[in-house]
This record gives sequence, structure tokens and C-alpha cells, in this order.
Amino acid sequence: MSSFLRTLAAPLSRWLPRSLLWQTFILVGLLLIVSLGVWSQIFRYFQEPARARDVAQMVASVVNLTRTALINADADRRTDLLIELAALEGIRIYPAEPSDDVEPLPDTRPLNLLTTHVRQQLGAHTRFASRWKSLDGFWVSFRLDPDDNTDEYWVMLPADRIEQHHAFEWLAWGGAALLVALTGAFVIVSRISRPLRNLTRAALMVGSGRTPPVQEEKGPQEIAVVARAFNRMAGELARTDADRALILAGVSHDLRTPLARLRLGIEMSGAPSGEVLAMVADIEEMDRIIGQFLDFGRGDSQEPAQPVDTAGLARDVTEPYRLRGLDVRIDAPDTLVTEARALPLRRSLSNLIDNALRYAGEDKPIDVQVYSEDKDVCIEVADRGPGIPLDQVERMRHPFTRLEEARSNTKGAGLGLAIVDRVMRSHHGRLDLLPREGGGLRAILRLPRTGGSPTRPAPPGDSARALMKGGQG
Repeated sequence: MSSFLRTLAAPLSRWLPRSLLWQTFILVGLLLIVSLGVWSQIFRYFQEPARARDVAQMVASVVNLTRTALINADADRRTDLLIELAALEGIRIYPAEPSDDVEPLPDTRPLNLLTTHVRQQLGAHTRFASRWKSLDGFWVSFRLDPDDNTDEYWVMLPADRIEQHHAFEWLAWGGAALLVALTGAFVIVSRISRPLRNLTRAALMVGSGRTPPVQEEKGPQEIAVVARAFNRMAGELARTDADRALILAGVSHDLRTPLARLRLGIEMSGAPSGEVLAMVADIEEMDRIIGQFLDFGRGDSQEPAQPVDTAGLARDVTEPYRLRGLDVRIDAPDTLVTEARALPLRRSLSNLIDNALRYAGEDKPIDVQVYSEDKDVCIEVADRGPGIPLDQVERMRHPFTRLEEARSNTKGAGLGLAIVDRVMRSHHGRLDLLPREGGGLRAILRLPRTGGSPTRPAPPGDSARALMKGGQG
């Protein structure tokens, strides 16, 4: 049984709305409709006997009055009396014959109750029909003399005296009551769903590193408690972020000043040039790691997004590497504009190029390409290094994570691609890490395309793209 219900519920779940507001509203609406239907059946069940007694009393009165009129009328005036009853009261009376072609009444509870009460007043010999010969109506038989079955008549009462004509009014009033109840249910449910939507938006802001507005701490007690706890949490996170930025700034100042003095002392120490270069390289690596800590500690940039020429930005970033004699190749259109924050984007591209040089080696070429693909603007950095195993890409999104087995002799704090991944998420884009044909890694910055600049097709080759998100240390 449970498996049948799950099978039945599976297609229904695809059609039901996903929001709490509409799911609750539909459930409340169905509950109200079912309740209204049940109550109408209960009312009808208890109201039918009382109505049957009233209608039976009316039918018995009409039959008794008609019988009395026929008995007391002269035999010559009976025909005129029958015509007058049909014209004024809509009551037709015909002599009954054993061979009469009649159709019985429908077998329904209201009519069964009615005929039972009528027989109790007129006698067990009373017959009923819904059609006599070709005439439709409510037909009741009666005898002028209860002990004489030869003088029997059929009397037809107008259908509007038997049928209930208030069904449409009841339906209209029931529909109006249901509409009022559904409106109230929508208002009640919206009072719950609106604060939840606000909390969802605020939580997304916290997740993206922004400070959300203070949530209203009113409404139902449970919602107010959740809003109060969320405000307290958001305040604590904001204070933690401020403390972290302050600590990192102090650490940067306290470390970089002695590093600068140490570098100056090493350069003036008179040691062999090879040792000096090695120690200076170590100091520069320490300074770069401190810079990465600062970049990671700053969180998302508060710089507003502006139109940025990604092709020009890529040329500007790669030019210093080319001036140093490194084989950094660039393939980009004349212009390709999208909405972005230029400074974080520059840092992200620099991090990708630094990672490629560090892991692939400065003696191998680095290919930088800028292109438009579908609805994205892509900046790709491809190297010929060892790459990242596909099963490790997701793990590498986290800070302070490195692939020690593949790159154990490399330097760094494992923050480079974590910073890039954060920057891409703040742009509503993503960082893709894909294997490169022939070996190596393709790191692609994907930004939503918003500009109207000319496009170019995606670069040929490397077409087998297993889309993976992640970061590289």
C-alpha cells in the first residue's frame, strides 16, 4: 500500500508548487473544500426528514381537500371542478384504471421518506408515480371511499411543490463562504512565508559575504524567535569579519616590515650571489603568501560592478609576464565587455597565471584565451602541468588545501584558487577546472555575459569538457 501511495505521489509532486506559501494554501484550500462538502452532506442528511414530513403534510392536505371536494360536489359538476382545480391550482385529477401505464418514482432517500410519510396519512393502498401515461409529475393515488377500490383517482401535483429550489442559492452561499475562508487562509499563510522569504534572502547575503539588513523581530512568536537569533548570528559574523580584517592587517604590517629589512640585509651581506638569490626568492614567496592571506581575509570586494573590457584586462595582466621573458601567450578579440569588478578580476587572473607558472614550470608556455561561449564570457588559462584529478577538484575549492602527492615540492598556502572561486561566486559566475588534451589543466573564469560586444566562437580543440567546479592551491 505504501509503495502504491509513493508511486501515486511521485507524478503529483512534480506538478505541485515548491513554495511553502502555495503548498500550505493548496492544502488549506482542499481541507476547506472537503469540510464544506462534508458539512453540506451532514446538513442534507438531517434536513431531509424534516422536509419530507412537511411536504408529506402538504400532499396529504391537497389529496384530502380534493377528495372532500369531489365527494361533496354534484355528479354533474365534477367535471367543471376538475377543470377549475387544474386551471387555478395546477392540480390534475384523472380516474385510475388497473391498466394505467405508470412509471415509478426514482429510488432516492428524499422520495422514499416522502412516500413513507404520505402512506402513513393516506393509507397503505396509496400509489405513487413519476409519469402517468405521457404526463410527467408527482402522481398520488387516492380513493373516494377507503374501503372501495373501484372509485380510485390519480392526482398530479406541480413539480415545484415537491422539488427543492434552493440548491443554487446554497451553492452560491457555500462558494462565497469558501472564498472568504480561502482569502483568510492566504493572509494567514503569507504572514508566515513572508518572514521566511526575507530570512532566505538575508541568509544568501551572509553566504556571499555581505552584511544583511536587520530582520523584523515581530509577528508569530516562532518567527520572531528565529529572526532574533538570525540577527544575533549576523551581528556576530559581522564582528568576526571586522576582527579578522583587523588582525590580518596587523599581521601584514608586522611581518612585511621585518621581511623588507631582512631582504635588504641579505642583499648587502656579501654572500655568494646564488645563495642571495635563493634567500630573496624565499622572502618574496613569504611576501606573496602574506598577500594571499590578506586577499582571502578581505572577503568579497565592495566595489560596484561596472562594464569591463575583459579582453583588454587580460592583455594588461599578461603583459608584465611577457616583459619578464615568460612564454605567456594570449588570444583575445579586440573587445569583449561584461559587468564585473575589475580589481578582483585582475587578481583572479594573476592567481591563475601564477599557479600555472608554479606548477607547470616557467619553461613551458601558458595559453590565455578570452572568448564568449553561450551566455558566458570566458577567460581561460591553460598549462602543461600535472593537472588536478577529477575526483579531487571539489575538495580543492576549500582554502589551505593542496595536492601534496602531485605537487609536494611546490610552495604556497593553498589559497590561490580558493580566492578565485570566491571572486567568481561573488560575480554569479564560476571557476571551471578541466583536463587539457595532451596533459595539463584548463582553468576557466566564467562570467555572465551582460554587454553587447562582438563575440567569437569558443576555441577549437580541448572539446571534451567534463564540467567541474573547484579550486587549486
